[in-house]
Formats: sequence, C-alpha cells, structure tokens
Amino acid sequence: MNLFACLYAPGNLPLLVECAREFSPHMEEVPSDALIFDLTGLNKMFGTPADIAALIAARVGVPASIGIAPNPDCALHCARGFAGVTIVLRGRECAALAPLPVNLLQAPAEIAETFDQWGIRTFGELAALPPLGVAARLGQEGTRLWQLARGEWERLLNSARDPLRFSEELELEYPVELLEPLSFLLSRMLHDLCARLHQASLAASEIRLRLTLETGFVHARTLRFPAPMIDPLALLKILQLDLQGQPPTAPVVKVTLEAEPARPRTQQHGLFQPQSPEPEKMELTIARIGAFVGAGNIGTPRIQDTHRPDAFEMVRFGSVVGETVSQSGPVRAALRRFRPPRVAQVQLSGGRPVNVRSLSISGVVQDCSGPWRTSGDWWTSEAWERDEWDVALSSGMLVRMHFDRGTERWFLEGCYD
Repeated sequence: MNLFACLYAPGNLPLLVECAREFSPHMEEVPSDALIFDLTGLNKMFGTPADIAALIAARVGVPASIGIAPNPDCALHCARGFAGVTIVLRGRECAALAPLPVNLLQAPAEIAETFDQWGIRTFGELAALPPLGVAARLGQEGTRLWQLARGEWERLLNSARDPLRFSEELELEYPVELLEPLSFLLSRMLHDLCARLHQASLAASEIRLRLTLETGFVHARTLRFPAPMIDPLALLKILQLDLQGQPPTAPVVKVTLEAEPARPRTQQHGLFQPQSPEPEKMELTIARIGAFVGAGNIGTPRIQDTHRPDAFEMVRFGSVVGETVSQSGPVRAALRRFRPPRVAQVQLSGGRPVNVRSLSISGVVQDCSGPWRTSGDWWTSEAWERDEWDVALSSGMLVRMHFDRGTERWFLEGCYD
C-alpha cells in the first residue's frame, strides 16, 4: 500500500529535508514551506502510520504539521490545512479533506472566481458536485481540482535529486613538504574518487587539485583529458608528473581533489583493424614527454587567426576539430617551406628581382610575380612587414621569396613542387 508523508513548516525547508532523509531518499520540495516524501514499505520497519508519524515528529526538531495519506497531494493538503499530526487511511480521503478551505487548491484565477460565484467554499462542497458537470464547465483543470478535493488524484513524486559532485578533501595534521608523502595521500583520495565515479557509471574528464599551503596561498592545478578516464593509477602518475614540473612553493596543509564527471568513452573496433592505444596509456605517455620538453611544447599545431605567414600555436590533443578536405577540383602546386627560411642575395632592376643567389638555390630570374605586401601586429613588439615574390629561375625551379622590410633582408621561403 502506498503511503506518503508531508512536513509543513514555513521557513524551515532545509531542516525538513534533513529529517526526511532519515526515512526516504524519494522526496519532493514544495517551494518554501513543505516537503513530501515516500513512506511506502516503512511499516515493516517502524510499525503503523501512527508510529511512523511519532518518529517523524520526534526527529524534525521544529514545530511542524505532519500529514500522512495514501497519495502525495492528500498528505500535502492535510499538513497545510490541519495543525499537528493528521493520518488519513485509504477510502477516508474525501471525508478527511472536506472541512478544508478551497483556496488551498491554488486554482487558477478564473476558476477560483467561478468557485466564488458558485458559492464553493470548502473541499467538501467541491467534491459534492457532479464530475460530468465540472468537466463540461471547467475542463480538464477543473476535473483535476475536483479529484484533488476528493483526495483521489494519483501521481508520482517529482523527486529532487542532489547534483552530482565528486570531490575529496583532506586536512593534514602536519604540513607536508615532499612530493612522495603527498603522492601517498593523493593515491588514497583518487581511489575513493574513482570508486564513486565507477558506482555512478561515470569517468573523469577533468581533475582539479587545490593545495592549501602553509603560507595561506592556494596552489591550483587543472588537468583536462581528451577522453574521460577512471584508472586511479594513471591519474596519480599524471598528477605526479604535473607536480614535478609545477611543485608547490611551501608545505601543504590541506588537499582538495575534484573530478568533473562525464560519460565513459565507448568505442567499437573493427574485427580486422589494429587496436588503438588505450586513452589512459596515451595520456600518461604524453604527460611523461611533457615533463621533459615542457607542457607548452607538446600537442597539436593550430593555425592562428592572423595573416602572418606560418603562424601557429600548440594546443592540447583532442581540442582541435579536423576539417574535411575535398579531393575534387583542379590540381594546385604545393609550396615546400624551408624552416627556417634561407638567407638570399637578390639583384633588382627597376624594382623587380633579376638574379637570386643563396647557398642552395641560385639562378637568373626568368619570370616573377609580385610583390604582395603584408603586415601586422604593429601594436606589439613582434610587428612584421614583408613583400612576397614568386619567381621562376633559369634552373627550372619555381620559388617563393620575400623581402623583410624591418631588417631589409631577402629570404627564400620555399620551392613549389
């Protein structure tokens, strides 16, 4: 048999939630003043509804009205309409609610005005009306209010769920200076954190570490992963490598570890395709390489939003979305760049190059196209301004070169295939 309880105590909703947690995880908050929770099955543990009501009244800790009934709304109206403890058994709902004022139904304004014109003042007067007449004159909402007045409206609880938050916090009795004992603490916290994630069928897409130092400052580190991870040993090793490169500047007195939950990575491999590396092993390998070459020197190159030639930056793996390259269209020449550009000596005639000399490429200019002047970043210390030329040499090579107007020197950028 279904059984629901409602606690009514305006202004004390947090205390009502704390009390209800002792009896049921399924609860619904009615804004600012009431809380409904499910008592189904508790009679085997605590006894009759009267015994359960006595336990709730002893646990709540503040003056509150308690309603117990076979459905949530009947319990809510009993708690709001009657002081003390009200217990309604199945089949007695209509008689129990009859004395309550009809304004407890919180009907829409136009229906409440109709009730006033009809002289309906109580639940009992509304429940005595014929249902077909109520439906014809007030529609579906009127029918719902009529069922509420009779205590017959059945529905499920709109259970309030706590937001998922996965974090561990540890205050140390003595400050920790070395990374080895700190790693031991992190290992225990990561195992607990990953166990909770596993129970929720989730993984960590980001780990946030906050180390409160003895000086009062906070050493914060955030590690983001291309694919969600849940292996505590791999996460520990990545944290260790990060702390070796960015160690705290003072002894640690408090450790806070938080994981950002995400759906685990699922991938189905082809029967005849080679297996790709596991994300945990790949991320650990990247972390080890980053510890040697520096975190800013490993990742995926991304072209910067600038007209500066060959300008790019390094970003973490997995943060660049690939673009589909169309294979259709005319075939174009490809520029094979020289890195770094090669210094050249260029002879001009009438402002146009006629001869090019360098250690690797030399020849008389047979034809040329240009100049194309580009410039930018003039507001910074890395301003650039250059004139680019495409030239065909007597040797048969087609090369790209430019004149740097800042240094007044010529460079060979590359050759066309």
